[in-house]
Amino acid sequence: MRTSIATVSLSGALTEKLTAAARAGFDGVEIFENDLLASPLTPEEVRARCADLGLGIDLYQPMRDIEAVPSEEFRRNLRRAEHKFRLMERLGADTVLVCSSVSPLAEDDDALAAFQLRRLAELAEGFGIRVAYEALAWGRHVSTYDHAWRIVEAADHPALGTCLDSFHILARGSDPKGIEDIPGEKIFFLQLADAPLMAMDVLQWSRHYRCFPGQGGFDVAGLVGHVMRAGYEGPLSLEVFNDVFRQAEAGPTAVDALRSLLVLQESVGLTEPPAPVVPTGIAFAELVTPDVEPLSEILEALGFARTARHRSKPVDLWQQGEARLLINTGPAARRDGTQLAAVGLESPDPAGAARRAEALLAPVLPRRRAPEDAPLDAVAAPDGTELFFCATDRPELPSWTGDFEPTAHKSPVAHESPAVHKSLVAHESPASPNSPVAGGIHRIDHLALTQPWHQFDEAALFHHSVLGLGAQESVDVADPYGLLRSRAVTNADGSVRIALGVGAAPSADEGGRAQHIALATGDIVTAARRFRDAGGRLLPIPANYYDDLAAKYELGDGELEAYRELGILYDRDADGAFRHCYTETIGRVFFELVQRDPGHRGYGAQNAPVRLAAQHVRRPVR
Repeated sequence: MRTSIATVSLSGALTEKLTAAARAGFDGVEIFENDLLASPLTPEEVRARCADLGLGIDLYQPMRDIEAVPSEEFRRNLRRAEHKFRLMERLGADTVLVCSSVSPLAEDDDALAAFQLRRLAELAEGFGIRVAYEALAWGRHVSTYDHAWRIVEAADHPALGTCLDSFHILARGSDPKGIEDIPGEKIFFLQLADAPLMAMDVLQWSRHYRCFPGQGGFDVAGLVGHVMRAGYEGPLSLEVFNDVFRQAEAGPTAVDALRSLLVLQESVGLTEPPAPVVPTGIAFAELVTPDVEPLSEILEALGFARTARHRSKPVDLWQQGEARLLINTGPAARRDGTQLAAVGLESPDPAGAARRAEALLAPVLPRRRAPEDAPLDAVAAPDGTELFFCATDRPELPSWTGDFEPTAHKSPVAHESPAVHKSLVAHESPASPNSPVAGGIHRIDHLALTQPWHQFDEAALFHHSVLGLGAQESVDVADPYGLLRSRAVTNADGSVRIALGVGAAPSADEGGRAQHIALATGDIVTAARRFRDAGGRLLPIPANYYDDLAAKYELGDGELEAYRELGILYDRDADGAFRHCYTETIGRVFFELVQRDPGHRGYGAQNAPVRLAAQHVRRPVR
């Protein structure tokens, strides 16, 4: 279907908004009146700019406080409307949005409202313009879509129809099934927005917290299904008032917006893009660093060994069990310091995963590779993290591990026996998840990726729609200097877990927020001791935490003492326990050791404030 976006949904001047919408791939725009009033371009120039960009002007909006008013006031309203209709002629827009009145002058009189809207439609028809009447959720007397339709039906004029807005309908809890009773040709326009479920004044909710479909808690897809069954043939248009979007760069926001409409159309059966290919595991995490020594010390203390080196690039493979880390010391590392730059995702169909990603507007990344290197498809996540679709050591497909040549290595932990060391590091035959080494690391449990402050909702939609990962509920976490939000995305069996986090507002420190890699072990006490005894530094946790832990839970003999000694945090729910501790931070990266009971799906959120406070005290190693 035709796609459109209201200019109010994007940041910048009108010309910037139009350019962003066109580059993203929208077919049309709604021109928000304030954007036109603030533009130095004449209506004719705006019309020409849209034509040059391949954009239609699908709606001019809004016209407010028109109907059910005293006759003298309505006379003034008609004069105002005539002026706007002449402007729309110059602009090349043929549909105007009229919101239900919030004026204190408006009367609770449906017959008067219908009469005056018919008069308005008669005037509009002379200019070749249609009037789309919309019920605002906070309208003075008309606040539901079915009430607005009854007035339109009573007015009975061909140039008068209704505009349906998913926010106004769903925010009030109206049943959208009744939309199917409206003739499709009388639904002149459809505006779409999602929103998080919140208990607050509906006007404030609307003005500040709308988001794109799939990013909130509304059943927007269900509503669109009702509209389609009514016979609607107009565009799917986004009208999103959001404080974050209005400050973010317009280009990426427009791409995110169109992606939401592509996913929405797929969900209601209007299109059939390539099916999601859900990743089945984490093949590797790639760190870039300008100084490999501090990172090597931590990895060796954790029990990793450098097992291979890329044949043509300055990239080393470090491995333990099924946990693989790539350490890249190339030119990019010298610019940005130590950080998590890429993730390899095990995929049952790497080529299919790449097709899905490209169809949903994920940027496909060019990759410099030698002729003998394995072909790897990669796309960029909203935060810039590179995502590679991998088939590791599968005979039917090229494996990225074939690009690496084994290296001679020494035992990372001096007191381990050669047999134990071999089981930890042999990259030719990785250790099983149930490693025989006490305290050994089995695999990567999860990755925690800090998002740019304006891309949190975009990241959640991206990982869900492009990668097919299920999104859990958002969690708010108290940081000593603000509030953080976190939302995890996972596959069904938990072999891929990514925790997306973001601060509450932009800050100068945003670029310095750390990301981390959580490593799974079957015995965290032994793993933490081995790390500490090998020279690793664990994040100290205040004694007050353990006093509180003793009050909350009855732990086994010596368990609390061991946790206190090693800085291990503890959480428990109906599905089991979660034990975890942290290393020092290097640049923008730290590691977490995790012992997760089967069935436990959490990430220790209740312990996050303690961890964050402790990390503010301990400065990262640069």
